[in-house]
Amino acid sequence: MGAQDTDGRHGGEAHAGARAGAGQAGTGAGSRYARVERERRFLLARVPAPGAVTCARLITDRYVDGTRLRLRHVERVDTGECAHKLTQKIPAPPGATGPVQGLITNLYLSGEEYALLLDALPGRELTKTRLSVPPLGVDVFDGRLLGLVLAEAEFETTEDAETFVPPAGCLAEVTDDPRFTGGSLARAERAEVRDWLADYGLLLA
Repeated sequence: MGAQDTDGRHGGEAHAGARAGAGQAGTGAGSRYARVERERRFLLARVPAPGAVTCARLITDRYVDGTRLRLRHVERVDTGECAHKLTQKIPAPPGATGPVQGLITNLYLSGEEYALLLDALPGRELTKTRLSVPPLGVDVFDGRLLGLVLAEAEFETTEDAETFVPPAGCLAEVTDDPRFTGGSLARAERAEVRDWLADYGLLLA
């Protein structure tokens, strides 16, 4: 685990996507620009205490229909600084479990490029506030998913991921549950997510 990226996620490969976008090789096998995404995801019962938060970002994701692409707008709450990127996620093979989620490629965009793609690419949107609570990035969802709190940690190596001890407050691990991926949540209705949480003994307030 290491630096924090523009999305507020913590991990040793936080800036690999930016390097790849500049034309340097990423770390993912089979692609010069993709990198291996290693992460673990956890359900939380509540939002972390304000004193534990080092930074907050407002995130709007659009999962583009019929593709593996995600268009993201990120805005820091304290400074108003914005970042935009187009991401492709290639999932791990069916049946695979564990922290290796597949390959990810990030392309950083200007505000003008983002606006053009936003107009051109239809999809389902997901909005949330990402709280940096090292070593986790904690997503506090709003809209129809208000009440869902999901934490993520990214890792440079599989060994780091497998030996990671979740902090107190992580009630259930959902790393291997595809229902709690961004693409799934963007398409889910509130009643569905309520049922999913009930499988872990949690309530969607």
